[in-house]
This record gives sequence, C-alpha cells and structure tokens, in this order.
Amino acid sequence: MEKVVTIARKWGNSLGVTLSKEVVEKEKIRPNDEVVITVTKVAPIKELFGTFKTNKTTEEMRKESKKGWR
Repeated sequence: MEKVVTIARKWGNSLGVTLSKEVVEKEKIRPNDEVVITVTKVAPIKELFGTFKTNKTTEEMRKESKKGWR
C-alpha cells in the first residue's frame, strides 16, 4: 500500500486525481484495475498561518532542527 498526496483537478464535470509513474509501477496498477482510495482533505497552508507561536527566530529554529543530524 502506498500513501500518495496529489491535487484534484477538473475533469469534465467531475474531479480527477493522477498517480505518478513510480506508484503505478510499484503497485503494478494497470488500466481498468480496481483501486481503493482513502480521501482526506488537507488544509491549505494559508489556514495554518498564525497557529504556531514562538519567540524564536527562523534562524534559531533552523539551527535547532539541524542539531540532531550530526
């Protein structure tokens, strides 16, 4: 099972989603195969602004995040 994030696009009077070539090959999906899709709407990034409050600068957060990489 593969988790895919994609964008719904207008397709006639409906909406459609596409799967990448890599996912199609990995899952061996062929035309007319039946697939199960679980749909979860992701909040647009603009709705997330203002929800994360900190007194740290972006540079301080960047340096903190890199500490564990070494």
